Amino acid sequence: MPPRRRDRRRLRDPSPPSSDARAPPSALGLRLTLLVPLLILVLVLAALGFSGLLSHSPPHSQTLQTTAHSVYERGLVKRDVSAREILSEHTRVSENRSQRNFANPVLAYVTPWNSKGYDMAKLFITKLTHVSPVWYDLKSDRNRLVLEGEHNFDAKWVSELQTNGSLVVPRIVLEALPAVLLFEKKQKAKAIDIIVSECRDKGYDGIVLESWSRWAIYGVLDDQELRYMALEFVKQLGEALHSVNSKSSSHHLELIYVIPAPRMQKLNNQDFGPKDLMHLADTVDGFSLMTYDFSGPQNPGPSAPLKWIHHSLAALLSAKGSSHSNSHSRMIFLGINFYGNDFLLSGGSGGGAITGRDFVHLLEKYKPSLQWDEKSLEHFFIYSDEGAKHAVFYPTLMSLSVRLDEARNWGTGLSIWEIGQGLDYFFDIL
Repeated sequence: MPPRRRDRRRLRDPSPPSSDARAPPSALGLRLTLLVPLLILVLVLAALGFSGLLSHSPPHSQTLQTTAHSVYERGLVKRDVSAREILSEHTRVSENRSQRNFANPVLAYVTPWNSKGYDMAKLFITKLTHVSPVWYDLKSDRNRLVLEGEHNFDAKWVSELQTNGSLVVPRIVLEALPAVLLFEKKQKAKAIDIIVSECRDKGYDGIVLESWSRWAIYGVLDDQELRYMALEFVKQLGEALHSVNSKSSSHHLELIYVIPAPRMQKLNNQDFGPKDLMHLADTVDGFSLMTYDFSGPQNPGPSAPLKWIHHSLAALLSAKGSSHSNSHSRMIFLGINFYGNDFLLSGGSGGGAITGRDFVHLLEKYKPSLQWDEKSLEHFFIYSDEGAKHAVFYPTLMSLSVRLDEARNWGTGLSIWEIGQGLDYFFDIL
């Protein structure tokens, strides 16, 4: 998943200039002595809030501009789209928010650092079968396992989503060292108990687990024995979750596992392949397939070319049309990005992810001409700033619609990273 951008600004040293240590403190000096720690506390709390370490729903609810007609009825889902049209229409959504245009399951990620997603989840809850707040990390602290992120929990928000029919399945990133987690039975059992207990205590409907990319870094996937042990851990976690019923439904707790999209048609050790899927299929309820981030600053281009998405599904599900393929395709949540990228094309490589708000700002400032790339089936535009040329790839209604059609053809669901980054009218197509 795309790396989250956090505020890394350093606080300046607030210490006063040195003075004669023998001089008696003045009244002003005492006031400064009291104010400096308070100022530091305020700055630290502000930085934490900016970075998402202190999170919760935004203080002001998101408001929508509604219209009687959907984006389809307004003729907005098309290749020939202008910046002016996007600027005038992106905040207007159909007043019929209960209508679903995509019948398969939809998993929506919500992050504390784009808190708009909290409100969008509530406003469009009937279109989202699963909501995954990105709240937790399970880490190693010497020989202990520690679950970080419990402070993110918002009981009122979770309850409201569940009351309206959505399953809340927070994401947990498995940061614990493989040497601690996979080799020691007690630690493995402890990790599973920590996760299941948190679901029980908070009333969740299950979890989304991310660990594959971490295991790739530690070399776990290159060793067949270690790979098997890693898959067995996921399997045992799924069995433990399935032994507990959700408080908000009569169904057992669910496990959705995050998997990377293969980069090449020929799979390598770091890829999650058909054999891995078969190993987990009986104990995992779904797979969140990360079919985005195809390009980066070193190789600027589209976020998720449609041919790559197709090849990723084909590689994972093997022969399309077989009985195994059809049953397993229903377990896939096909990754859809609601963010984009602004790449630097001249003067070296650079650039990075942008949100819908960034995209709108660029349209307002540069008034670019959007182009449709026939190879990737994505829109993009070029602009220049202070002599440097940039390429911007950001989703449009047309590019999203094409990918939803691909998901329908395969019979997969969707996983959206992430709903706080998108434009309001994107929800009309769901």
